[in-house]
Amino acid sequence: MEFLEKYGTEAQKQQWLVPLLEGRIRSAFLMTEPDIASSDARNIRCDIRRDGDDYVLNGSKWWSSGAGDPTCELYIVMGQTTNTSSENPYGRHSVVLVLTNTPGITVHRMLSVYGYDDAPYGHGHITLKNVRVPASSIVLGEGRGFEIIQGRLGPGRIHHAMRTIGAAESALEWMIARVNDEKKAFRPSHSAHGTFQEWIAKSRIEIDAARMTVLNAAVKIDQEGAKAALREIAMAQVLVPHMALQVIDRAVQAFGAAGVCQDTPLPGLWASARIIRIVDGPDEVHLQQLGRRESQRMGEAVQEKLRWQSAETDRLLSLSGFGAAVFSGGYIPKANL
Repeated sequence: MEFLEKYGTEAQKQQWLVPLLEGRIRSAFLMTEPDIASSDARNIRCDIRRDGDDYVLNGSKWWSSGAGDPTCELYIVMGQTTNTSSENPYGRHSVVLVLTNTPGITVHRMLSVYGYDDAPYGHGHITLKNVRVPASSIVLGEGRGFEIIQGRLGPGRIHHAMRTIGAAESALEWMIARVNDEKKAFRPSHSAHGTFQEWIAKSRIEIDAARMTVLNAAVKIDQEGAKAALREIAMAQVLVPHMALQVIDRAVQAFGAAGVCQDTPLPGLWASARIIRIVDGPDEVHLQQLGRRESQRMGEAVQEKLRWQSAETDRLLSLSGFGAAVFSGGYIPKANL
């Protein structure tokens, strides 16, 4: 809905936003592909070819969340526009809107996450073979795909982080309930053991720290837009699932064997947190981009700051009768030089 409100034409909004807002239908985003390294979206090769007044789509998609929902009537498909001649690798992809009952679409299966039926209704593995849609189905225009997905993925990553914080909070509640259950406690009770008290304390600190990181990113998005908040979004995307997995693992350990079976929601919580380290870009990509941006943002400023500090230190030492030469980690009085 946010995607259509932000990028759709008036006709596209009129057709889709009302039923989506009313909950009568839902949509699925088809971006990731099975036969390529989708972590680099430039590799996406689903073919979108202009043919007269239509576009014809050919390709394969998977991890299409919600595609198995019986109310899903709209696919938002990203692919490479064959007709677009651009030397810029970020200007070759486009996004089109596709009705789910269009001829040529085959939904092969629903993918689960560690055996859990996620989303709900799983994640679809879908092929498109000579799928023909009107030219009016394109969003923003040819070659605007990366612009669109960046506007969509930024807030989407924050949504993932918020839900994952909720999973960690739930795991902490289960852990606290477990260690305070006198019927299943050691002697003295679990809650009196220093190990469990430490687990609870660390979990509370980590959850609240992650929550503030996400809040900071959300505020930046609201105030300046997703593009200006890339650094804050990347920090949240990496930090939150790592935090949640630690908290959930402690809860599992507190329950023992019961923590790894269907008697608690902990295995499902762990599975949902683990996949967040992959969806919408894996940790490694976010860390690489964050490190590069941080170095570019601060590199020259830090060098200048250190040069100023060095010069100012020498000036102050000179006023105090000390030289700038360093010996054994300390400054030497001028008289000894």
